[in-house]
Amino acid sequence: MDKNTLRKQMLAARSSLTEQARQDKSRRITEQLLALPCYQTARTVMAYLDYRSEVATELLITHALQAGKRLAVPVVNRQDKTMLPSLLENFPQDLVPGPYGIRQPAPGSIRPVPVQELDLVLVPGVAFDARGNRLGYGGGYYDRFLPRLRPDARAVGLAYQLQLSGCLSSCLGPHDQPVHMVITEKGVLVCRPEPPAG
Repeated sequence: MDKNTLRKQMLAARSSLTEQARQDKSRRITEQLLALPCYQTARTVMAYLDYRSEVATELLITHALQAGKRLAVPVVNRQDKTMLPSLLENFPQDLVPGPYGIRQPAPGSIRPVPVQELDLVLVPGVAFDARGNRLGYGGGYYDRFLPRLRPDARAVGLAYQLQLSGCLSSCLGPHDQPVHMVITEKGVLVCRPEPPAG
């Protein structure tokens, strides 16, 4: 199956979830994330702001801010297709609709965070497989962003169980970036081993 066909099928399946089902599954996914050592020890977390039928991140963002973590969200530059992590201090007051209709900090609330300071990045996607391969939306934003992380930083995909695919490697290109873990409402898939300590 080619990328575009799979993308359409997965997005249709995700959009068919009721609002209640989305909220319930998102809550279970968030609870599992909060229990992970890579979240608990992270000082600086970057979270996406959910759009349409994506796994909701509001609970996670609220928890991280209350726990005293530095919480960054992406600011998208549509011209060069890059993302800038920006510290979020007032949620949701600092946010306005950005490119593609996705919320991001208003121009006066952008507080850049160096990519090297990120310990954990939460990644949205259309589909994932057990090896951490990710099918995105086609813009390549995260595929450009993830290679810039520190070697010990973790990239974690958040997805509903229905977004897991058998194997995505046949429809991915050389620039598609995998994640270290995928969390669904059914559990945590560790796709790439933790780096050795120290």
